[in-house]
Amino acid sequence: QVQLVESGGGLVQPGGSLRLSCAASGSFFSIDAMGWYRQAPGKQRELVATVTRGGITNYVDSVKGRFTISLDNAKNTVYLQMNSLKPEDTAVYYCNADALDRLNLYLGNFWGQGTQVTVSS
Repeated sequence: QVQLVESGGGLVQPGGSLRLSCAASGSFFSIDAMGWYRQAPGKQRELVATVTRGGITNYVDSVKGRFTISLDNAKNTVYLQMNSLKPEDTAVYYCNADALDRLNLYLGNFWGQGTQVTVSS
């Protein structure tokens, strides 16, 4: 019903920046909220940041002040600007979305396929 396509991952040196994008498409009317999660090798998937269609944001403490999440409601696209990257930010980053139908009813929660971010010198 909802497809999420991520882009923007890659290899960057410590202190560098990357910008992730995730575009939602498919059979839905609107997006209620989107977010980014990450999973490092041998660790559980954790929330990085979320944003509602009203612009309310939430961040995990470890990225506050370094990462910025934003949502383009017209494009159904969420961005994650990552600055001052650290080796511990290395992980597969997954996009997540809550979609609504045209009656404003909850359609479901959906995941992207993930994009690798590697911070290393």
